[in-house]
This record gives sequence, C-alpha cells and structure tokens, in this order.
Amino acid sequence: MKTLVVLLGPTAVGKTDISLELAEELHTSIISADSRQLYADLKIGTAAPTPDQQARLRHYFVGSLQLSDYYSAAQYADEVLALLEQLFQSQDTVLMTGGSMMYIDAVCQGIDDIPTIDADTRAMMWERYEEVGLEGLQRELKMLDPEYYAIVDLKNYKRIVHALEICYMTGKTFTSFRQRKQVQRPFHIIKIGLKRERDELFNRINQRVDQMMRKGMLEEAKKVYPFRHLNSLNTVGYKELFKYLDGEWTLDEAVEKIKRNTRIYAKKQLTWFKKDMSIRWFHPNQRTDIISYIKTLLET
Repeated sequence: MKTLVVLLGPTAVGKTDISLELAEELHTSIISADSRQLYADLKIGTAAPTPDQQARLRHYFVGSLQLSDYYSAAQYADEVLALLEQLFQSQDTVLMTGGSMMYIDAVCQGIDDIPTIDADTRAMMWERYEEVGLEGLQRELKMLDPEYYAIVDLKNYKRIVHALEICYMTGKTFTSFRQRKQVQRPFHIIKIGLKRERDELFNRINQRVDQMMRKGMLEEAKKVYPFRHLNSLNTVGYKELFKYLDGEWTLDEAVEKIKRNTRIYAKKQLTWFKKDMSIRWFHPNQRTDIISYIKTLLET
C-alpha cells in the first residue's frame, strides 16, 4: 500500500530541517503544505525552502504562483492528489510537510463542497459591507446562520462576508455546506506532529522574525507593497510591514507586531491540530524516534 507521510506542526517549530532528513531517509521528494510558500515573491517572509534546500531534494508547491493568482484549499487538494497518483507509480512513500491546516485536511480528509460565489453576489455583499459595516453583517449572519455565527471569528470580516455570500446566493446556511464527510483515500496516511514547550516555541518565533528582517524581509515587503490589496498578501509579516510603509507604525512596532501575531497564529495551529487524534507527536530533537516510528508503520 502506498503511504503519504505528513509532517506538520506550528510555524517555526523546525519542520524544514526534519523534512529534509525524512525525505532522504525515505528516498522521496517533498510536497509543501504551506499556503503562502506557494507564492514566488514571498520567499523570506514565508521561510520558504532555500535554493540549496530545493537543490538537495525535489520540492513541489513552492514558488509556483504569482501574487494575483487565485488559489484555494480545494484546488490544492485536487493538484496534490493528481501529483500523488504520478509519484506513487515510481515510489511507495511520499512526504508532505507544512502548517496550513485546511490544506492538510483537504488532502487527508477531503473538503466541503462549497459553491463558487458568482460576481453579482460578491459585489452585492461588499456593497453591504460598506453600507452597514461589520456589526451590521454580524447581525445578518446571526439571523441567517446562527450556528456558524456561534463559532466564527466575528472580527474576521472576510469570513463573515463569505458566509453571507453563500447564504444569499444559495438560500441555504453556510453551515449546511460544512458538514464534511471524511473521504477514504487510496493510500495510507501517517501523521507526525512536531511540538515544543510554549516558551521554547515563542523564543524561536521571535528569533526567526529577527533573522527574516536581517535577510531582507523589509525589502521584500517594499517590492510587493503595490499589490498589498491582494489576498495573497493578507499575511502575517507583510501586513505589519505595510503599516510601517504607510507611516502608521515605526519599524520597531511593526516587527514586534509580527512576532506577536505569529505567536497567535502558532497557537491557532496547535489548537486545530490537537483535535486530530491520528497525529503522533514528537519533539524535533527526537529524530531517531520519528524515523523508527515511521519505518515500523511502513513495515506493518
């Protein structure tokens, strides 16, 4: 039976180094499951694999998109499944690694069949947003889909708008399209999670942000600044530096906000992953144990 090994964990936990070792041990290539490393112009701020690392092993789904390209977890799953079908013709094991929760779930479990929003509905909802504001849309969502209202991040206006787009376009609740039925994939899945103690992880996040700044992340942000309205740049790191470039924050303030928001994102990742009981957790220093665990499962 063919096997997909999934190496996951929060940002800055240390996935990249271990993924290279694992892929070499398993004689396979690496599929990235990072929704922002897909964009060619976001190398530093997304900690994308370096040219040397990519030369060491074949990487897929790194730097393959332009900033203006529309992309979704559903598209990612379709493309990864097609790639796996090809790779499994010549190898028994493939490694996927990253921290984008929805992308990983889409490949491993399937994804809700949510309709594509038509242009008229999208335009109508953004007009509503400008007219009544976020609080007005929150009230509409509470009335039209109270179940989703109870769990959504009410400060995330894009999710509020999208849920209402579905409600108005289909006449059904957004919740009704989120009743995911787990699919059965034609390959085994082994999930390895990497974790560190909270203080250790947060220190690594802070250090990595400082390292990104030394490598030229501000210059990278300046290059993409004209495209800051694009969804691909609604990303921790760039959003904060845009505030600096707009003159709203000092550079020190922007860097501190990047660190804080990255720590918040890491906590969200861990909360999401901890719901998945199929993940076997290791500290990144337990590399021998990780390899032994995988090989034991591959032999059974």
